[in-house]
Amino acid sequence: QVQLVESGGGLVQAGGSLNLSCVASGRSFASYGIGWFRQAPGKEREFVAGISWLGGSTDYTDSVKGRFTVSRDNAKYTAYLHMNNLKPRDTAVYNCAAKYGGAYSRSAHDYDYRGPGTQVTVSS
Repeated sequence: QVQLVESGGGLVQAGGSLNLSCVASGRSFASYGIGWFRQAPGKEREFVAGISWLGGSTDYTDSVKGRFTVSRDNAKYTAYLHMNNLKPRDTAVYNCAAKYGGAYSRSAHDYDYRGPGTQVTVSS
């Protein structure tokens, strides 16, 4: 069993930055690939970024490439999503998710655990 808790969300003006954290507890964090997803009101959940178990492989949805960076510190059981140059369209609830086996996936259905989420609001 793995529990995930996100933090770091908030209200920021367009062009600003936020750093999200995803802290895990339970079984070996390094055994899991991590995905970050977001869901805006009235929209489907969207893949944002993913990182493999050692951090050697990462992936981003096109709309955040060059602005967001995913990373992890397995010793601290924590994954991060650094978000720069935020835009109003980035407004959503952001969740991290853990997928056993070390790889990440762009499909939320492939993950075993998901945190409750943290709200990110970007004003224009």
